[in-house]
Amino acid sequence: MVSRRLLLIPLFLFATTAVALAGNEPNSQPNPYRAEYNFFKLPPGHDGAFVGARADHQGHFWVIDRCGLHGCAGSKIDPIMEFDSNGNFIKSFGAGKLLMPHGMLIDKDDHIWTCDNRVGNGIGDVCLEFAQDGKVLRTLGTPGVAGDGPQTFSEPNAVLIAPNGDIFVCDGHLAGPGHNARVVKLDRNGKFIMQWGGHGGGPGQLEMPHALAMDSQGRLFVGDRGNNRVQIFDQNGKFIAAWKQFSRPSGLYIDANDTLYVADGESTTDEMEAKLPPNLHGFGYNPEYQRGMRIGSAKTGEVKYFIPDPDLGHADPHSSAAEGIWVDSTGVIYAAEVGPKKVLRYIKNSN
Repeated sequence: MVSRRLLLIPLFLFATTAVALAGNEPNSQPNPYRAEYNFFKLPPGHDGAFVGARADHQGHFWVIDRCGLHGCAGSKIDPIMEFDSNGNFIKSFGAGKLLMPHGMLIDKDDHIWTCDNRVGNGIGDVCLEFAQDGKVLRTLGTPGVAGDGPQTFSEPNAVLIAPNGDIFVCDGHLAGPGHNARVVKLDRNGKFIMQWGGHGGGPGQLEMPHALAMDSQGRLFVGDRGNNRVQIFDQNGKFIAAWKQFSRPSGLYIDANDTLYVADGESTTDEMEAKLPPNLHGFGYNPEYQRGMRIGSAKTGEVKYFIPDPDLGHADPHSSAAEGIWVDSTGVIYAAEVGPKKVLRYIKNSN
């Protein structure tokens, strides 16, 4: 693997950040939300492993699944679906264009973005921009080629577009040598600008960078899932803070009020570890934190609410609860679940 620039951050900054955020007791926050099932009327064959659900500017919803838990390779299912504002199915597209859809973005032009974090048969290891008629408008990366260079990705997980048009990609889905662990920054035309990260648990290092969000200050929040933390950077990769109180992040979203929503669908306790096959032991070990969604402040790091995983105890111990997460302007949360194969809405109870 080509060596990457690692960030050298003073350790006192990391320690000060940790002290400042103490007091967010795991799993102790109230849950004022109720879950709503079956809002989306799915067409036949779409039995799940959902990775994203968002609305466009016209109020239509778009949902992405991965054709079942094992991906879309060889499947005739269209992984990208459109629904009206009441959750009624309209159309779908994308069959044969994606192996393992991962992450979701709808940009200012209502184009649908997702990454493909598998590679084979001349496709994959790219991020794709789709028009709403299914036409591929842009491809980031080199289709069918895995790598860690300026024109290649390996297991990309998420894409985000900054207000100025710069593009950020989380690259690397598995931990350890032989896999990428970086954030890649591109200009609005997809030209490589820089990258940062590198394997490890220190400030600025990454393992399985899985999700991206940006706050009103333009700070980039990275779901550093393999390290059970959210890391915050400026847009040039300068480390700002690392927050563990939001648990193991699979999905991130920040709304217009700088409320931070974090989906944790993988944290495992000692009891759950015992149910996993040996090759997955330690994968999501995070025994202090229960799976679910944590909601708090992107400004202060305070966790205000905790929505426990509704399927905990009888779902796949490897993956449950939300992975993709999005929130509409009224505060309704849309949670796309891989393991339970559901898309739920969470509605805040009125006082």
